[in-house]
Amino acid sequence: MTLFNDLLARKEKLSVIGLGYVGMPIAVAFAQKVDVIGFDLNEKKIELYRSGIDPTYEIGNEAIKQTKVFFTTDESKLQNAKFHIVAVPTPINLDKTPDLSPVVGASSIIGRNLTKGSIVVYESTVYPGVTEDICIPILERESGLICGVDFKVGYSPERINPGDKVHTLEKIIKIVSGMDELSLDEISKVYELVIEAGVHKASSIKVAEAAKVVENSQRDINIAFMNELAMVFDRMGIDTKDVIEAMNTKWNALKFYPGLVGGHCIGVDPYYFVYEAERLGYHSQIILSGRKINDGMGDFIADAIIKKLILANKIVSKARVVILGITFKENCADTRNSKVVNIISRLNEYGIDPLVVDPQADTNDTKDQYGIELVSINNVREADCIVFAVAHNEFKSISWKQIDMMFGDFNFDEKVIIDVKGILNKAEAEQIGYSYWRL
Repeated sequence: MTLFNDLLARKEKLSVIGLGYVGMPIAVAFAQKVDVIGFDLNEKKIELYRSGIDPTYEIGNEAIKQTKVFFTTDESKLQNAKFHIVAVPTPINLDKTPDLSPVVGASSIIGRNLTKGSIVVYESTVYPGVTEDICIPILERESGLICGVDFKVGYSPERINPGDKVHTLEKIIKIVSGMDELSLDEISKVYELVIEAGVHKASSIKVAEAAKVVENSQRDINIAFMNELAMVFDRMGIDTKDVIEAMNTKWNALKFYPGLVGGHCIGVDPYYFVYEAERLGYHSQIILSGRKINDGMGDFIADAIIKKLILANKIVSKARVVILGITFKENCADTRNSKVVNIISRLNEYGIDPLVVDPQADTNDTKDQYGIELVSINNVREADCIVFAVAHNEFKSISWKQIDMMFGDFNFDEKVIIDVKGILNKAEAEQIGYSYWRL
């Protein structure tokens, strides 16, 4: 009997280590096919899951209530599993270098509870070589077992798109890799239980690791190009969205748009690739340039706000600015590495302490991460400037009447609208008379 067959027969269990935006959908999906142990160090999070509450909003409370995942913070329970999936975050340090402490910690925990015949698959984004050069030695040291003899290792990069209800886990082709043919075959069969779109077998673990950081670096560079164009077009007095819509009429246009690039993937993964490249003696030319542009967009947008306030005859330090959206992307509760925070920090330098509205973001998380108290949009009045920073559906459906209710009682040309995502109708805004700017 193979481990795959033992999982199907429920003779063995599968574990997921790290139950966030990535790990939770995986655990719930597998729990429909096999016995699953869901492990996380965060006791508060585990209690929420046990209560049928989904703090990530990725799965939904009903699915959490119905799932058969065994939730625990007790690492010894991992001894009951033979197939382990690591889905912990891999952030960056303040100096933009990889912070591998979560994946190192997870490896230590698994190692202490690893049994013979197990397979460990890493999904956390890392630079090529981390799984084999860093994780395997930790697993061997903590377990006293030998990799390749007593247990096997693989890598399958996560491709979860937070907030996306169309491209869900099951519908995205899964890259899988293993340390040898036998482990690759077992890992492929296990993932094929839940991945309807099928799997792509990478030729090696390093190839799979590289594919993840490269696919996000590619998006980062393309968005950086559009952001650079937006900054130049702003000086030229040309509307960037109009240019893009014209350009997109060609069949091979890539359809990228300018914007804030944050989150736990696109805003982070390029630094993992650059770090390893520089360690090997190559200094990145394109990737770092793209990162510099994208990391600077918050300041650029904030400066555009200040400029429009001055043109509207506002006293900048006394201006009442309202920012709609704090999450890193639309229709998602995730505020990690949100670049909207950069706009806020820049405005603070001018003496502006903006009000922030976000119906998707968790109030407590936002307060804990950034010290920002969210307010209800129903309480917004007397605004001088409204910034549409995130394209949540709630904001896209706002009427002009609702927008005007948030402003103070003064002329329309003194009411500033900053449309970062281009979700409003520019022609209508200008016809009404608003002082309107979009990226």
